[in-house]
Amino acid sequence: MSLKVKWALGTALGALLIFALLTFVLFQSFTSDLLKREQSSVNRSLVSVEKRLASSDSKLTNKHVQQLIRASDGLADRTEKSNTTEGVINGLSVSDLSITVYDPSGQQIFTTAGSNKSRTFQKTSKKTVSLVKTNSRKSIVGRIPVYQNKTNKLTGYIQVTSSLRGYYQVADRLLMISMLVLVLVVIASGLLGYVLSYFLLRPIDEIHDTVSRIRDDPTDNHRVPKMHRNDELSDLGNMFNEMLDRMQRYIEQQSQFVEDVSHELRTPVAIIQGHMEMLNRWGKDDPKILSESLDASLKETKRMQDLVQEMLDLSRAEQVEINFRDEKTDVGEVVHQVYNNFKMIHPDFVFTIDDDLKEPTIAKIYRDHLEQILIILCDNAVKYSTTRKEIHLSLSRTLNNVEIGVQDFGEGISQDNMDKVFNRFYRVDKARSRKKGGNGLGLSIAKRLIEGYHGDIALESSAGYGSLFKVTLPVIKEDVQSLDD
Repeated sequence: MSLKVKWALGTALGALLIFALLTFVLFQSFTSDLLKREQSSVNRSLVSVEKRLASSDSKLTNKHVQQLIRASDGLADRTEKSNTTEGVINGLSVSDLSITVYDPSGQQIFTTAGSNKSRTFQKTSKKTVSLVKTNSRKSIVGRIPVYQNKTNKLTGYIQVTSSLRGYYQVADRLLMISMLVLVLVVIASGLLGYVLSYFLLRPIDEIHDTVSRIRDDPTDNHRVPKMHRNDELSDLGNMFNEMLDRMQRYIEQQSQFVEDVSHELRTPVAIIQGHMEMLNRWGKDDPKILSESLDASLKETKRMQDLVQEMLDLSRAEQVEINFRDEKTDVGEVVHQVYNNFKMIHPDFVFTIDDDLKEPTIAKIYRDHLEQILIILCDNAVKYSTTRKEIHLSLSRTLNNVEIGVQDFGEGISQDNMDKVFNRFYRVDKARSRKKGGNGLGLSIAKRLIEGYHGDIALESSAGYGSLFKVTLPVIKEDVQSLDD
């Protein structure tokens, strides 16, 4: 069963329950008011007839009572009132009333047409109006004793009965109308629920469509259409697109990784293979050729090892958002550590540092990654500073970021190559870079790491005058002691 059908059925069921409850309350309220009006009508008829019979000085007989009743304006008053604003409902039960008169011994002496003669007579000392149930039907019975006005002598009893035929007709009609309206409401609410579900659940259909296409072809660039609904489903669609973009990026990275590795390993493998074939044919008998081939093969093996490690570092750098999202680091401490290490490793270089940080500055980055970035930048600065061996590091702080600068005064980079230095395996001078041991992955790794932590790296350079790399990282505005928590 589809979600739209379930939604429509749920809406219809909800409307059914609510409307049924409301109808029940209104029906009970209306019929209760109708019964009260019927009881009031019986009460007025009792009083009217009792006044007429009480004014008689003679004994009550059938003929005498009939004359008094017909002379009475009690029933006429009720009929007249039925045509007034006092009660359309009152007028419905005029024909439902029957009047019976009994003598003091309980013998019936008069009854109107339609009277229920089988009803048991009960003597009473005061006026009573009660609801009686007979054969699953209700009726209203009113009784009152008749005393002569002059002698206060008991002359008989009056019983007024309402069969509530009009009441049941109105109640049955109201129930039928309510059931009809209930059916219409359920149908209308079901249709409305289905139509609403069509519009409200359309993003889910689009997401389902997209998932089906991605399942069939993981490289498909199809995405959930942009929705301007400002609701949870719109947010779900946007998050789903972000997830697909991330998956697509990982697939492309994996494919790029395989292509790059296979491409870069082709050369060292070919070199090693060439030396091994040469040794196998004739070079193994020449100690000099044997030594040269083994040295070359070992160098290429070491280069392949470094290349694989760098490729793994690059792959991990592209996943820092997932694996290192909660890491924090004191930037100044790491920069000073790298600065001191390079001073010790390269005593022939002059290293200087300009630290403008007035207090510990915490960035949201893994400590080892920040150290790796600085090592890559400083190592490049050392490699390409052949004449003026000076490296300058700087630290500064803005409102939301910390800036790290690594400047050298070496060969520099031309404007044509500045946009390419962060690409994988790119070397400004491939021949010289190969001699220096580089694979062209260092700056690419640094850039991926920095961007993974929502930072930025910029390059200012001029051929022959050196280069300046500026790293910008967002800072966390909190006390440095939180690192120990």
